[in-house]
Amino acid sequence: MELNGAIAVITGANRGLGRHLATQLLERGASVYAAVRRPDELDLPGITPLRLDVTDHESIRAAAQIATNANLLINNAGISTGTPLIAGDIDTVRRELETNFYGPLAVTRAFAPIIEANGGGAILNILSVISWMHPARAGAYAAAKAAAWALTNAAREELQPRGISVSALHVGFMDTDMTAGMPGVPKADPADVAAQALDGLAKSQPEILADDLTRQVRQGLAHRVHHQASL
Repeated sequence: MELNGAIAVITGANRGLGRHLATQLLERGASVYAAVRRPDELDLPGITPLRLDVTDHESIRAAAQIATNANLLINNAGISTGTPLIAGDIDTVRRELETNFYGPLAVTRAFAPIIEANGGGAILNILSVISWMHPARAGAYAAAKAAAWALTNAAREELQPRGISVSALHVGFMDTDMTAGMPGVPKADPADVAAQALDGLAKSQPEILADDLTRQVRQGLAHRVHHQASL
């Protein structure tokens, strides 16, 4: 997709990776709607604030009625609570799924017709290496991201005939607020990850793998699938 001149909606654009995606898209000649829960607190020059809470369907509908010129959607908003599936609080498990799976699904359903009406474009889902490896201590997050990977793959097939490409960014640990409580863990620079994501998006790559850990896990997953298919 050509990013120069694109009109992007980015959920969770107020901090972390989303903020870097927004500023780098501006540098590449795009216009950006920063879709956040509290737009009055946004401090990104040159960017249009847009109220959107991915767990609030009315706010999604209202945002879609404003950003009617969008041709690029980046589903970046997400949470990680460190909740296991069996011992963890079930309401927290549901909250992770509502935010990390149903949220991107709802936003995609709202904006896909807009992107199609504007001549086609692209959707980028921000996923994780946790889509493919599922530690018990983060079972809720792993389940939600695995579901979001399935969403990405299914939506790609469904939306391709409508002129919309769907890509996924998979990344391990990044130096953002989400990993602030994890000292000693190697973390990628979110600015570098954003640059890789946009480079991959410009090339319409279906999967963008942002670090060595993610590439190793993805390669191992592909090997296991090939091995099982040959049995």
